[in-house]
Amino acid sequence: MAAQSLSTASTRITRPEYNHTNKYVPTRNALGPPSLQNSWFGSIAIKLSINFSNVRPFLPKYPPIKAAVSFSLPTAKPEPDASTEKFPKWSSKAIKSFAMGELEARKIKSPTTGTEALLMGILIEGTNFASKFLRANGITLLKVRDEIFKLNGKPDLYFFSPEHPPLTEAAQRALDWAIDEKLKSGDNGEITTTHLLLGIWTQEESPGYKVLTALGFNNEKAKELHSLISEPGFVD
Repeated sequence: MAAQSLSTASTRITRPEYNHTNKYVPTRNALGPPSLQNSWFGSIAIKLSINFSNVRPFLPKYPPIKAAVSFSLPTAKPEPDASTEKFPKWSSKAIKSFAMGELEARKIKSPTTGTEALLMGILIEGTNFASKFLRANGITLLKVRDEIFKLNGKPDLYFFSPEHPPLTEAAQRALDWAIDEKLKSGDNGEITTTHLLLGIWTQEESPGYKVLTALGFNNEKAKELHSLISEPGFVD
């Protein structure tokens, strides 16, 4: 009985009505607007004045996202002619270590990205060979950070680093050394975080070198690493 009543009510709602002149009088459907495919709807379509070309989905309007991914690191050295010499590429772990180092420079409120920040970036990335070698020799991120604060003092609470702290001259030379060393090897592999670590070690007046020295890194360990990266096919 209830089903029959519902069916009847539905029929009354959707049934077209006529006036005394036998002309169709559109009625509002309580269950929703009439379909555009309804044969009765054609007579009033012009009166609706709907501009369908301007109808857009009801989605939140967000500005387009533009992202750029860098597959290299800053260098003061121009890339050689591809026809005469193949320029080596940085490994993905080295690029990530650099990005983490830049972020750490901001965390410690440094105005620049120095060798000490690059060293922290290597350790934060964590999966590269250089970071494993450092941890195996007792050089951890916490110890490095403590040595940096001993060397440079506590950061100013009200100072804010730029979004991309520029490289110091020593940090730039460390990157360039890593590139040169890879070019000298003649190997077609990538420049790794181990190259970057040894580049930091070559900058004897830099904070990164001083932190490594304070934590027990020395020339013997540097030679051990250098012999490893000299082997063909060495990867992070």
